[in-house]
Amino acid sequence: MADLLTTDEAATYLRLSDRKLYELVAQGAVPCTKVTGRWLFPRVALDRWVTAGLIAPAALTHVAAPPIVGGSHDPLLEWSLRESGCGLASLPEGSEEGLRRLTRGEVMVAAIHLHAHERDDEQTNIATVANAPGLHDAVMIAFARREQGILVVPGNPLELTDIASIARSGARMAQRPLGAGAQLLLLALLARTGLAAHDIALLKPVCPTGTEIAQAVRSGRADCGIATRSVALAAALEFLPLTWESFDLVLRQRDYFLPGPQSLFSFLRSAAFRERATELGGYNIDSVGEVRLVN
Repeated sequence: MADLLTTDEAATYLRLSDRKLYELVAQGAVPCTKVTGRWLFPRVALDRWVTAGLIAPAALTHVAAPPIVGGSHDPLLEWSLRESGCGLASLPEGSEEGLRRLTRGEVMVAAIHLHAHERDDEQTNIATVANAPGLHDAVMIAFARREQGILVVPGNPLELTDIASIARSGARMAQRPLGAGAQLLLLALLARTGLAAHDIALLKPVCPTGTEIAQAVRSGRADCGIATRSVALAAALEFLPLTWESFDLVLRQRDYFLPGPQSLFSFLRSAAFRERATELGGYNIDSVGEVRLVN
C-alpha cells in the first residue's frame, strides 16, 4: 500500500465512509495534507492516530453548527431570513469573520463579498473559499450581485467622485471593520489608485454595518462612506457608483440539505424575493441560487 493514501483509500483503510472521513478532516481530527487540491493521508500517521485511541466515538460525532448566518450584512438577505421562516438567525460581523466562524463550526452559513487588490474581483470569493483551510467540503451559492458606491449627503457639497477625490478633499470617511467586504473594497481601491489608508481621513469608531455608515453620513459625523445602493436609497443619500460585486452564501455540503438552508434557498426563487430586490434597488439576482463552487 502507498505511503500517502487518497481519500477513497484512507476511508477504506479506516473503514469509514467518505463523508465521515471528510467530517474528521473538517474538525482537524485526522492527520492529512492538501496537495494540488487533493487531500492525502500519510499511512504511518494514520496508524499512530488509530493506535493512540484518537478515533473515539466523540471524534466521530458531528456537532451541528448553530442555525446562524454569519459574515456580511445585507438588507435583502436580512429581510429574506425573516420572511422565509427559515429559522436562521443573523450575525453580521464582516465577510472574513464569517468565514472564520464557519470554519470553526460557529455558524451554519457565511455571507461574503470579498475584494482583492487585483482588478478581477469576480473570482475573489471563489478563490478564497477554494483555498481556505478547513473548508474543503464547502459549497458556495450565489445570492445576488450588488452595486457598491460612495454615500454622500444630497447635493454632494464636496463634489466627490471617487477615492482619489476623497483623499484630495480631506473628506471625513466612515469605515467598516477590518475584514468587512466594504473595507476590503476600500483598501483595494486605494491600492489601485496608488494611495494608502493614511492618505484618507478615516473616522473611528468603525461602523458595524452599511446602515451605520449611512447614519454617520446623515448625521454629519462623516462626509462619506462606502455602502450599497440599497442602503443609500433607504437613507435618502446620494450614491456615487464604484463597482458591482458578487455576494455569496457559503456553507458545508452536509448542511446544504438541512431544513433551514433549504427553506431559505426555496424562498430565494419566489416572486416576493424578486419584488423586494427590485424595491430595494442596486441588486441583480439573475444568478440567485446557482452553485458557484463545490470544494
